[in-house]
Amino acid sequence: MQLTTLFNDDSAVSPVIGVILMVAITVILATVIGTFVLGLGDQVSETSPQASFDFDYNSSSGDLAITHESGTSIDADSVTISGPVGDDGNTWADIDGSATEITAGSSITVTANGSSFDSGETVRVIWTSDSGSSSSTLQSWTYNG
Repeated sequence: MQLTTLFNDDSAVSPVIGVILMVAITVILATVIGTFVLGLGDQVSETSPQASFDFDYNSSSGDLAITHESGTSIDADSVTISGPVGDDGNTWADIDGSATEITAGSSITVTANGSSFDSGETVRVIWTSDSGSSSSTLQSWTYNG
């Protein structure tokens, strides 16, 4: 056997590269199909909106005004107010009565349970996705009185 023939013979390279490429393509296809079958692709689009809220508390009346200051417009049915308020667990749309979308400048007023908030009590603005599979606290306010 001549040494030059050994260095010039590359017949085994092509099948090895072909097998590696086929394995790589199979793994990629299995990953994509698995993502859709398990429904993981749907959750990617359900990210929480970016929004800023302002809280203005009137200690004499026990009213807390919550105002959407800036950020993404949000469906009013997907935002709930949680905390020691008379409207606890109600959506923004339930409290407002006419709102279908929360845009910058939108505002609602909730009332503290009792005459006022106790020190350390927290009110949260919570967003829940349409499917209900994910939720996020957009903003919270804690009374430090």
